[in-house]
Amino acid sequence: MTKYLLRRILHGIVSICIVVGIVMIMIYSMLDRNQIFASDPQYTKVSNNDKTVYKYRTWKDYGYIDYITYGDYLTALAKDGQIDEETRSAASKLGRKAENDKEVAQEYVEKFRQEYEAQGYTVIRLDAIMQTPKKVAPGGQAKLFAYRDRPLYLRLVNYFTHLVEVDTIHAVEDDVGERGLTYTLYDPLYGGEKFSPAIIGNGTLHKYLLYCDDSFPYIHQNLFTINLGKSYSVNKNIEVTTTMTKPQGAFVSKEITYPTGLVEVSADDLHTAVYQSGSLEGNAINSARFTDNYTSVLTNKANMSRMGYSFTIGIIATVCAYLIGLPLALLMALKKDKLADQIGTAYIVFITAVPSLSYILIFKALGYMAGMPTTFIMDSKSKLMFVMPIVSLILPALAGQMRWGRRFMIDQMNSDYVKFARSGGLSEGEIFRKHIFKNAIIPITHGIPGALLFAMTGAFITERVYVVPGIGGLLINAIGAYDNGVIVGVTLFYAVLSVTSTILGDVLMSLVDPRISFTTKAR
Repeated sequence: MTKYLLRRILHGIVSICIVVGIVMIMIYSMLDRNQIFASDPQYTKVSNNDKTVYKYRTWKDYGYIDYITYGDYLTALAKDGQIDEETRSAASKLGRKAENDKEVAQEYVEKFRQEYEAQGYTVIRLDAIMQTPKKVAPGGQAKLFAYRDRPLYLRLVNYFTHLVEVDTIHAVEDDVGERGLTYTLYDPLYGGEKFSPAIIGNGTLHKYLLYCDDSFPYIHQNLFTINLGKSYSVNKNIEVTTTMTKPQGAFVSKEITYPTGLVEVSADDLHTAVYQSGSLEGNAINSARFTDNYTSVLTNKANMSRMGYSFTIGIIATVCAYLIGLPLALLMALKKDKLADQIGTAYIVFITAVPSLSYILIFKALGYMAGMPTTFIMDSKSKLMFVMPIVSLILPALAGQMRWGRRFMIDQMNSDYVKFARSGGLSEGEIFRKHIFKNAIIPITHGIPGALLFAMTGAFITERVYVVPGIGGLLINAIGAYDNGVIVGVTLFYAVLSVTSTILGDVLMSLVDPRISFTTKAR
């Protein structure tokens, strides 16, 4: 079993890499990268050379290219001590055309060109665009930058090497004083009086690497971060994992004490503090609250995350589908070709033949007529708004359990061993209980882990119809907005769930049926 699991896990990892690689090829090689600007309001606000620079900078953010500006190049030289600030300032002043550059600018422009062309970059110089002979047009200043397309293999390697990031005391480049970790049993955010173990870092990206609070699962960590990618349009500049897992809805404010001792009623979650370089300088609000640059915090919100809503609705629907569907499948098999079987078959045909959107809308209308909430209101305290989305998810899952459960049971009923059992004097009840149901349930168990895990992925149509703030529409919305980071991240998430559910299904089948063995014996 152990060797089998290791082999399946290895094959699963390879499969995941292949799937993500194919998606990256489709996104970055087969689709027009200009489509990402179709719904970008900022793109329409810039003009002339600024529009061109914005385009290349956005392509860099979306992962299409490596991109460096002449100004960033000079800043890096000054930071490394290769040039002084006076030289940097003089060299950064480009003329309206290349022939108008001063001598120091010509020198460093040439160095910039040679250095980056040697690395395979294409260097682009945009001359100034004039509105009048003496006035530069808006956004028409001279620009100089270099870019190169990112090779797929480097993009894939970079994605997986940064998939899991470990926070260390060297994560922050600024001078933060003595770097290290502090272990405490009494979190200072609670005044040092409440027993609340925590690990606090200095020099780490997150201030709190581990902490305890009153919210599920009560023990939280920021030491390991899963980085699925960053959204650039669907949820701008927010990590995919944050989009999926962080609470939503109205702010939950309470009286909190900031590190400076300032007491305010706020929704800030100080346990999520992340280092933000220079955030205290010239910022009176931050200076009044914080003693260091760990000032970027998330807020406490009242409701579940996208994944929380999708999983709650999906898991209830899945459990109900199994609890209701399997007994109905057993009844249909026992009453084969009779009224119960005919009614069940009619329901299966209806669900299979009618488009899902149609019957969801039908049952939504029936729910509305019955007085049930048919629109999901996130901040509502009523649990009745969960009913109709759950019912809409149960309908197709129930049909699937009835269809396959009936088929597997009838197949077993026609087997030779059932005939031998009857001839041996066993009652029909004993035959069903000890033989038919036990054998028919084996292939059904294989799909249980997948059904449970994929409850986390949500259902696009159902969530859209009932306005559920879940994860179901995240991938569809990302595809429509050409949000590459979200597309790749959610694809990876789905691929991991698929591989995990397959392996768990195999293990569960072996537990249900001891005849199944994954051990290869020598002959």
